[in-house]
Amino acid sequence: MGTTRPYPAGDQNPEQQASATVADAMLQVRRLRLAGAPGVVSRAREFTRAALHDWDWLPAASEEVRAAAEDVLLVVSELVTNACLHAGGPDELRIGRGAKLLRVEVLDRGDGVPALRTARRPGRPGGHGMFIVQRLCLDWGVTHEPGAEGKTVWAELAAPPDA
Repeated sequence: MGTTRPYPAGDQNPEQQASATVADAMLQVRRLRLAGAPGVVSRAREFTRAALHDWDWLPAASEEVRAAAEDVLLVVSELVTNACLHAGGPDELRIGRGAKLLRVEVLDRGDGVPALRTARRPGRPGGHGMFIVQRLCLDWGVTHEPGAEGKTVWAELAAPPDA
């Protein structure tokens, strides 16, 4: 599994700003309420695509930016799908844009923690989502708010230099 580091990679130094939150490091955060909504995976992807357009990742100025945008969309799909399959559905999607990275957060009411399956079956559907997230992201993890039900599964992707 990824770490449970609460600050974005490269944006905060824990010794210099131990009390900083993830939101402090983000230039902009967008939220989409998903609880009870139909077609949450496609809604999440369209919401993310609109954010990437507004942040000038799309239409892509280069192949590198296009690949980064496609990675973000895939990670959003995987995290939201996992919340649907294993946590009773997502409550909210948050996308934060920092100077050097993009952070995706999916909030759900589930108490389980996503993990890489050790007994994957190559070529078979299912069970590969967190492997995809791990391969595409700088880091990922799970946070729990004290006294709150559920969890937040987050993932961070590097921003391409052109974006």
